[in-house]
Amino acid sequence: MGAGMEADEGVMATDFFWSYTDEPHASRRREILSKYPQIKELFGPDPLAFLKIAMVVSLQLWTATFLRDASWLKLLTVAYFFGSFLNHNLFLAIHELSHNLAFATPSLNRWLGIFANLPIGVPMSITFQKYHLEHHRFQGVDGIDMDIPSQAEAHAVKNATSKSVWVVLQLFFYALRPLFLKPKPPGLWEFTNLTVQVALDAGLVYLYGWKSLAYLILSTFVGGGMHPMAGHFISEHYVFSPDQETYSYYGPLNLMTWHVGYHNEHHDFPRIPGTRLHKVKEIAPEYYDSLRSYRSWSQVIYMYIMDQTMGPFSRMKRKAAPKKDS
Repeated sequence: MGAGMEADEGVMATDFFWSYTDEPHASRRREILSKYPQIKELFGPDPLAFLKIAMVVSLQLWTATFLRDASWLKLLTVAYFFGSFLNHNLFLAIHELSHNLAFATPSLNRWLGIFANLPIGVPMSITFQKYHLEHHRFQGVDGIDMDIPSQAEAHAVKNATSKSVWVVLQLFFYALRPLFLKPKPPGLWEFTNLTVQVALDAGLVYLYGWKSLAYLILSTFVGGGMHPMAGHFISEHYVFSPDQETYSYYGPLNLMTWHVGYHNEHHDFPRIPGTRLHKVKEIAPEYYDSLRSYRSWSQVIYMYIMDQTMGPFSRMKRKAAPKKDS
């Protein structure tokens, strides 16, 4: 593999890390399953997913109505220290649902995703699934995996200050990047997601005022920026070690994030719900204990900003496989 790293130590990369091998997860999955076939018993939906999502949605919507007359400072404070955790939890619930890990029927997962989307304030669950599944099937593939920053983002971010701004705004980049680089025509499900979300937002404003909706939007925005839970956006695939493409996190915030920190395990076995991913590591420790991992997402954000060699270019990319002649 090669990288567009400047020769001088301490200089930020000017190109992505380019890999000339397949992504590591499919081959590791086959190897682990051949050695530990019992892992297949972990496949299948999480029976408590609906209950967990319903509790968080209810709590966050109630909080929004409770804060309808709060000051803007109180709104922002509660959004950062409380609402952000709930909305980020729901964002990762939607991630779980994109893999159909609440119900065996895909359409029921989509409906639950639309429900989980409500406190986030902006419709995204259906669109997220379309792009996220491509991230799994075509990890790092140039022009397909929209999880990777664009050239424009990477060229604009040059130092710790611009990296800090990028981290604060990373949820916007994450959401808008695919719409600009690889737009997909919306369908009935997207229209349904939009209609339900607009109805909830409008109803909230009509009944309780703009501050209730503002609280939800603020919770989403600050929870996806300079926030401990948002560290997973960086920790999962940003290349801190040139020979490793995906990184796991084994810290306490897994309890609030559907265990998305078990990211190597998740990419190896996307059909296993987050609550069971720790069992993969317990069954096959020799495949994961030797990989670099993290214990703090806040530390990952700090390292990303302060390390002069790190930036949006610090991602592994590979060329798309040539199309075979028919």
